[in-house]
Amino acid sequence: MNRAHQLRFGDMFALAVFLAVADHKSFRSAAIALEVTPSAVSHSVKALERQLGVRLLNRTTRSMALTVAGAHFATQLRPALASIEEAVRVVGDLGDTPSGTIRINASEGAIQIVLRPILASFLQKYPQVQLDIVNDGRLSDVIDEGFDAGIRLKEAVPKDMIAVQVSDDIRFLAVASPAYFATYGKPTAPRNLLDHECIRFRFDSGSIYRWEFEREGKKEAIDVKGRLTLTDQKLMVEAATDGIGIAFVPDHLTYDGLKSGRLQTVLEEWCPAYPGLCLYYSGHRHVSSALLALISTIRRS
Repeated sequence: MNRAHQLRFGDMFALAVFLAVADHKSFRSAAIALEVTPSAVSHSVKALERQLGVRLLNRTTRSMALTVAGAHFATQLRPALASIEEAVRVVGDLGDTPSGTIRINASEGAIQIVLRPILASFLQKYPQVQLDIVNDGRLSDVIDEGFDAGIRLKEAVPKDMIAVQVSDDIRFLAVASPAYFATYGKPTAPRNLLDHECIRFRFDSGSIYRWEFEREGKKEAIDVKGRLTLTDQKLMVEAATDGIGIAFVPDHLTYDGLKSGRLQTVLEEWCPAYPGLCLYYSGHRHVSSALLALISTIRRS
C-alpha cells in the first residue's frame, strides 16, 4: 500500500502542524499559534515528510518555502481539515452545555467597549468555554484567518456576513485643550482644520485616517496635517489634553476630559452618530452554542 494511505488518526496533529507552517511561513510563528515548541513543529513536519516520502518544505537557516508538492498538499489539505474541525464543533455542540473555544478578532476599542464588561460573568457562567481574543486593527478576513467572529463598525462589516449590533451608535468628536484653542482659535468648518495642528491616526495597515464629517447630507473627508501620528486613540486623547493639537476620536474616550474641562469640542454640528459596533460571523458555517451564548450575554449587558 502507498505510504500516503497509511496515515493514522494520530497523524491529524502532524497535518495541522504542517498547515500552520504553510500559512505562517515560519516554524516559530506556527509554534506560537499552536502553543507548542518550535522543536516540536520541526520534528512533526520532518516525520510527516518521511511518512509521505516527499519533501514538503525547502529550508535554509534564514527562510522556509513550500515545495511544489508542499504547496499542492496544503491546497488540498486546508478544506479537508476545515471540514473535520467543523464536524468536531457540530458534534461538540450536541451537548447540553456550551463548550469549546471561541476565537474573536476585534480592535482594542471594540474589546474595551463590547467584551471587557462581560468577560468575568461570561467565563464564570460557562466554565467549559474558552475565549481567544485577538486585538487586531487591520480589518482582517476573519474566515480566512480562522476566527469564529469579528467585531467592527457596522459600515465595515463585509456584506456576506451576519451582523448583530452589540453597542450603541458611535460618534466621533474633534477635541483639543482650552489652551490650544485660546492660542490658535477654533475651526468653524472642516476645511479650517487644514490650518491647525491635528493629531493623526494610522491604521495597522499603514494608511492614515481621513477625518470624516457630515452635515445636512453634505459629507467632507479631510486629510488633516500634523506632526504627531499615533496608532492608539487613548494616546491621541492624552496628546490633545496636553495641548499638542486637535484629535478626532470616539466620543466615549472624551467623556472624562469634557466633564473636567480639560477638553473642549469643535465642529459638533458636523459630527453625527453612526451605527455602532457589530459582532459578525459567517452564515455559511455552523454557529456554535458557545458563540450564541456569548452574543446573548453581550446583548443583555
